[in-house]
Amino acid sequence: MEKIISFESEIEFVARINEQKDCIMQQGPKGSGDADPGQLWFNIDVPKGHGLKAGDRVRVTVEKL
Repeated sequence: MEKIISFESEIEFVARINEQKDCIMQQGPKGSGDADPGQLWFNIDVPKGHGLKAGDRVRVTVEKL
């Protein structure tokens, strides 16, 4: 596998999608004047039972198979 990127970030919030999954998200800084153009955001569906909450830090890795 070829690693494309790996970064750590704080979960901004967790949204309920349906009975089987939630979505963990980080959608970047608030306010247009504070935007960091290098900050990476994420929006990832995860199975229920994950135990994650807003404020938890996670590592996101993208690999090409």
